[in-house]
Amino acid sequence: MITGAVKNKVDKIWTDLWAGGITNPLTVIEQLTYLMFIRSLDEKELETEELENMSGEKLSKIFPQSSAGQAMRWSRFKNNDAREIYEVISQRVFPAIKNMKNGHLPDFDEKGEMIEVQEESSEQQESTAFARYMSDAMFLIPTPQVLQKIITGLDDLYEHDLTGLDVQGDLYEYMLGKLATAGQNGQFRTPKQIREMMVELIAPTPDDVICDPSCGTAGFLVSASEYIRKHYEDTMTAEQWEHFATDAFSGFDMDRTMLRISAMNLMLHSITNPDVRYMDSVSKQNQIREKYTICLANPPFKGTVDAESINDDLKAVTNTKKTELLFLALFLRILKKGGQCACIVPDGVLFGSSKAHQSIRKELVENHHLRAVISMPSGVFKPYAGVSTAVLVFTKTGMGGTDKVWFYDMKADGFSLDDKRSPVEQNDIPDIIRRFRSIGQTPPVTKGDIPLREGDNADDILNEEKRARTEQSFFVPKQEIADNGYDLSINKYKKVEYVPVEYPSTTEIMADLHELEMEITAGLAELEEML
Repeated sequence: MITGAVKNKVDKIWTDLWAGGITNPLTVIEQLTYLMFIRSLDEKELETEELENMSGEKLSKIFPQSSAGQAMRWSRFKNNDAREIYEVISQRVFPAIKNMKNGHLPDFDEKGEMIEVQEESSEQQESTAFARYMSDAMFLIPTPQVLQKIITGLDDLYEHDLTGLDVQGDLYEYMLGKLATAGQNGQFRTPKQIREMMVELIAPTPDDVICDPSCGTAGFLVSASEYIRKHYEDTMTAEQWEHFATDAFSGFDMDRTMLRISAMNLMLHSITNPDVRYMDSVSKQNQIREKYTICLANPPFKGTVDAESINDDLKAVTNTKKTELLFLALFLRILKKGGQCACIVPDGVLFGSSKAHQSIRKELVENHHLRAVISMPSGVFKPYAGVSTAVLVFTKTGMGGTDKVWFYDMKADGFSLDDKRSPVEQNDIPDIIRRFRSIGQTPPVTKGDIPLREGDNADDILNEEKRARTEQSFFVPKQEIADNGYDLSINKYKKVEYVPVEYPSTTEIMADLHELEMEITAGLAELEEML
């Protein structure tokens, strides 16, 4: 976690950019991302030089060894005059990054003309995922003075506060938290506590291949990586660490700005070269099938796509142009058999009456293993939107497996459900995780397997199947769901317990009113005597 002092420093940097005329939060993050990347290149170069001195072997370098090339390093220009810093970054460093190839920056001749980097064989070092999406990037910091303030602020943060990858990742998460507006396609950041809950339900391992086909800022991939490091860091093999840094995580998006930000976010969490790609996931462009073991996603909810571009495989499952339905079909296609998915859907997916809505729900219930439907309160995505949503958890089987579905009615997620989203004590997430882990496990879960809080009843958690429909969570048999048109909304099955309230008789109420009237009359008479 980052401290209040660090947040204040970040806010100061943010204010400097804001004062310089950059008011779009996404643009602010994008410009800061470029500078963080520039600094990270110099840090990596310093590590390479240190290793070279220790080993005595010549190692591949990022920066050209010429004076012009070395002048592009953060440690060389950070203390220069503001105008010199601005000229170096805008005229040399930024253009060089946009032309970075195979992990090497191009050099400049005496006239300041760029010298192209020669292509290397595929066996040579590859460029980072972030560098691959720099070709259309723009440097928008307006003045030397603003740039110098930001560089000084970032350098202070890195030298005194950001002492590890975890803290750097938390810093980036804090900055991303300032994105308080939704995109045109309905994208918005999934709150960290919701992402972490979904990851806990799926419980990824170092051998999993994880994908988010609408990755945005790569929040789900980062949360999955943090879970793996937390539970397996001490036991992972060299092969698993290599897998972790490269092909364990995949993300697709149609916004190149988001791809740059997601690649940087992953790089700050030790994932140096993930499979982050520009792709319309539900289009014919995407031919991936049965590749991943886990899907974690919050796909776009609103809008439709061009019917001609939709992949025919997806239309065969649900013939629609609605993205939220097409993505569910996509998850089933790209998962391997036995692969798991936890995804967020708008409530309309759960009860929509169209043929497309019913067909995708039937597909999940009849042909795969739909494990859970977790209904979330409508304020979870504020201040972006007040839309009501749910989390679906299912396993791809291709041969059914749904016997009964677990429903949970989440009332609170640890934060207020207004635009401020302030921390509160009420939080159902720990209860959701404990109860989910207690159901459908082989061998069965025992009391010792469940972490309990004060006041928890282990027997109640273990006897989930006996809970009544009036409780916060319960099971619904598959046949009942089928009989209701595969409706998955919790209100269809939840029973409300009405407690009769006894009121006084009319005679008693009238007597009370007369007594009250007499008291008022006596009070008025007493007041008149005083006058």
